[in-house]
Amino acid sequence: MLNPFPDLLMFAFFAPTLLRVAVAGMLFYLAHQQWQRRSEITRARSTAFPTLSIIFNVIVGVALSVGYYTQIASLLAIVGFCIGLWLNRRHPHIVILSNTTVILLIVISFSLLLSGAGAFAYDLPL
Repeated sequence: MLNPFPDLLMFAFFAPTLLRVAVAGMLFYLAHQQWQRRSEITRARSTAFPTLSIIFNVIVGVALSVGYYTQIASLLAIVGFCIGLWLNRRHPHIVILSNTTVILLIVISFSLLLSGAGAFAYDLPL
């Protein structure tokens, strides 16, 4: 079957870039929401968790947004999102993202793990 828009295929290298920016944006959003709700999260969990989680989300978000070690950052994002799913089950009253959103972010991060950084990244294509 012929592709209806064959000219758009030359921009396929930009698809991982869009995915990278989307996951980074969600990590920044999570860090911002955790910063605003840190007292509520501290009461429900440990005292150090919100600060460590905010720092983790910002570091992984920056790495993904600029494309620095994208596959490692996406692997860390997958681990962080899986921990988020587990914590959503344990503390449903402080859920920031729904479970379906977190699962979608895991799938996008897994796609980045397999496809690489895309355009405008510090990672060198091998």
